[in-house]
Amino acid sequence: MGIISRQLLKVIEYVNDRHDTIIYKFPMDSRAEIMNGSSLTVREGQAAIFMKDGRIADVFAPGRYKLHTANLPVLTSIMSWNKGFNSPFKCDVYFVETTQFAGQKWGTTNPFTMRDKEFGIIRVRGYGKYSFRITDAKLFMQTMAGSKREFTTLMIGDHLKGLILSKLTDVIADSGYSAIDLASKLTQFNEIARKALNEDFEQIGMALMSFVVENLSFPDEVEKAIDQSSSLGILGGQMHNYTKMAQADAMRDAAKNPGMAGTMFGMGVMGGLGAQVAAGVNNSQPDGAKRFCTECGGYTLNPNAKFCPECGKPFAKGGCPKCGAKNKPGAKFCADCGTKL
Repeated sequence: MGIISRQLLKVIEYVNDRHDTIIYKFPMDSRAEIMNGSSLTVREGQAAIFMKDGRIADVFAPGRYKLHTANLPVLTSIMSWNKGFNSPFKCDVYFVETTQFAGQKWGTTNPFTMRDKEFGIIRVRGYGKYSFRITDAKLFMQTMAGSKREFTTLMIGDHLKGLILSKLTDVIADSGYSAIDLASKLTQFNEIARKALNEDFEQIGMALMSFVVENLSFPDEVEKAIDQSSSLGILGGQMHNYTKMAQADAMRDAAKNPGMAGTMFGMGVMGGLGAQVAAGVNNSQPDGAKRFCTECGGYTLNPNAKFCPECGKPFAKGGCPKCGAKNKPGAKFCADCGTKL
């Protein structure tokens, strides 16, 4: 009667059709027993672990096995099978998924502080994604899962996010990146962070396959500074030309309105050409001593000059020597400022 009541397992296998299951315990009721010659199938992306009395025994990589003492050395030692096992036995079998679990999310519940070389101590929030896989099924079972019937990504998610956030500030500090650097070099930082954080993952039998920072938010004043830095970066090598153009426009406007000079100086707008603008404004009285270029706003002290000393373009015919405005051929007075031509 005892033999008849047994449920002898001929095939042991598991097909994982869920994307969040890391460990699955093969279902065995109180009657289920494994017999000599039972077939064990471990699919690609899996590892099978035999556990007896709460102790991890043998671990199987992908493949198909006929179970006997030769491929169950640890279990054979635990069970003291001196001459091999002939009688069925009870044992727990766990299947561990070793494929990559992608799309896991991390994020800061509260802002963390970091010391920035440009802004001092600032508070930062961030979020992103990461992926991982089990590289040492036995170590993972020992350190994290234990003998749970099922273990999912949700059950370990908070622990992994804690590992990430506890070390992220150190990773940022060690990278040498400032807040502005991080905003523009996230791709490089992602790989630096992945390698640094992977050390903690390896200690529990896992590997951090990817780590992505999707967003880092800084205090408003830091965000504004980053925006200004980005604007200057867009100008790149054209910054000098942009400055000259802006100053030329300021000179032209100042020449047309002498009262602007004091205001512009007070606002600090004049920049490196401030003296030239001021000279242009101060000498824009009806002495006709300066000749302005209608193209770039430059001028010369030679009223008879034919070319602009700033841009090299010929002075426009009919150009006003006082304000540089263009006038119709034959005009006797400037239509903008009234200077006699």
